[in-house]
Amino acid sequence: MVYLLRANSSICTVVVSRRAGVLSIKFSSRLVLQFPLAGNARLACATTLQLKNVHVSRLGLHWPDLDEDLSFAGLLAGRFGEKT
Repeated sequence: MVYLLRANSSICTVVVSRRAGVLSIKFSSRLVLQFPLAGNARLACATTLQLKNVHVSRLGLHWPDLDEDLSFAGLLAGRFGEKT
């Protein structure tokens, strides 16, 4: 199942597919960045409600319920946070 997590940001849309185990970031520039949820321990163990509570800024993504921050620069460099 695909969950739309953030649709109203002018910067990007964040989509997670639990079945595929992938988080996708679709930027307004049409760039799409995907990484496996297993690449980040906090996101991999998160509930759907926790994943839906994502805040988008010009610097990156923040999940306040998980105390997790991922910068766009880090994601583009292949850093997805702590691995499981």
